[in-house]
Amino acid sequence: MGAITVMNDTLTGVAELRIEGLGAAGDGVAHLDGQSVFIPGTLPGEDIRVRLASSHPELIEIVHSSPERVTPPCDLFGECGGCALQHLSLPALLEWKSQRVLQALTAAGFTDLPPARMFQTAPETRRRMDFAVQRVPGGVIIGLHRRNGDPVDMTECHVLHPAIFGLLAPLRDVLGSLGALTGRGSLMVNLLDSGPDLTLQTSAPLTSADRIKLAAFAREHNLSRISWQDPKDLGIETVAQSGAVRENFGGVTVSPPPSAFLQAAADAEKAIVTAVLDGLPSLNKKDVTVELFAGCGTLTFPMSEKGRVMAYEGNLAAANCLKAAAGGRRVDGFHRDLGRQPLLPHDLKSTRAVVLDPPYAGAGAQTVPLAKSAVPDMVYVSCNPAALEKDGKMLWNAGFSVVGLTIVDQFLWSTEVEAVVVLSRDAKRIRRENSRRSHSVPSRSDS
Repeated sequence: MGAITVMNDTLTGVAELRIEGLGAAGDGVAHLDGQSVFIPGTLPGEDIRVRLASSHPELIEIVHSSPERVTPPCDLFGECGGCALQHLSLPALLEWKSQRVLQALTAAGFTDLPPARMFQTAPETRRRMDFAVQRVPGGVIIGLHRRNGDPVDMTECHVLHPAIFGLLAPLRDVLGSLGALTGRGSLMVNLLDSGPDLTLQTSAPLTSADRIKLAAFAREHNLSRISWQDPKDLGIETVAQSGAVRENFGGVTVSPPPSAFLQAAADAEKAIVTAVLDGLPSLNKKDVTVELFAGCGTLTFPMSEKGRVMAYEGNLAAANCLKAAAGGRRVDGFHRDLGRQPLLPHDLKSTRAVVLDPPYAGAGAQTVPLAKSAVPDMVYVSCNPAALEKDGKMLWNAGFSVVGLTIVDQFLWSTEVEAVVVLSRDAKRIRRENSRRSHSVPSRSDS
């Protein structure tokens, strides 16, 4: 249905609009005088009244609400920038995110897409978070930035795992006592199997007194490790550690470095791993799977149960972590910057399948050699539909078809979406194999 302007009164500066869809940032999209306008807090199908006095229309009221509108669970919604779509029901949110992925693949050239399996994580399961930290009169704020603004103190959160949220109040006290925190800083928290792992960044170096306070805090709250990152050279040093830092990937215990990449939720990680394993072709003992952007081994070690894996990672600390855990297993780990030194077609000539989980910007310089290679099967784990579309165009031109698709919503109430895309140059064979598989990714339809 086209956008309609029910009323546009230049004398009163008020217009009534119909919301047609959602933009990439989660704002409602309408048209006014032939121009697209974005109105936060609105949903498709809603009739709204806006004030035109400012450069951006300001919502006055929702005249007709969408049936998918729900009451946001968090009192900070609309102020904290962490969630964009708490006013949209969870089933509708998952459907919207799925459509974003499908539209990206279609725009890349892929047709005849298979039915997508879908998974949505539960609230209060987020185990990784990057916080803004700011000293204010009378204390310290720990939270997320409001849109284009200052941090909002996280006094409530329906996304975070309780083990992380429960640390925020005592963290405000200890960070407020540090001489190194003179203004703004940051705090990254990973909830590992061994406990919370914290990486703190402050504008000034930690003093001896600061280090003593942080070590005492780590002991009191059973933290696996506290590290400090120098904002000038980004070097990281361990300030306090209570014991072995550990995380389990596919039955293998690894020791992640400070600020290591970790999938945002444990149940979402399981869904992604299952989708990747299901997407691999049948392998024999001699077949090699090449993994690109391998991190610390989230996918590597589960895949090694099916065959030999050659894993490449550009971050030195993560690559060393993977290699240290790989001893005696069917895994070869390599440190290689795939942006500056991508694997070339001849490097992949004996590769049975490629699995890649690139950063948000996509596979970059590695995409062209992949497209030019003779690799028959590929599994692409995407965290950005725009990058998936860009990389996908090259793979479609290279003769790949999409033969399997899983959508994973692990960043609940945000606009972010993960997808596991199974690609093959022999679509008929892969579809025959898939029809024989009994594995399935669990689904969730919380509302």
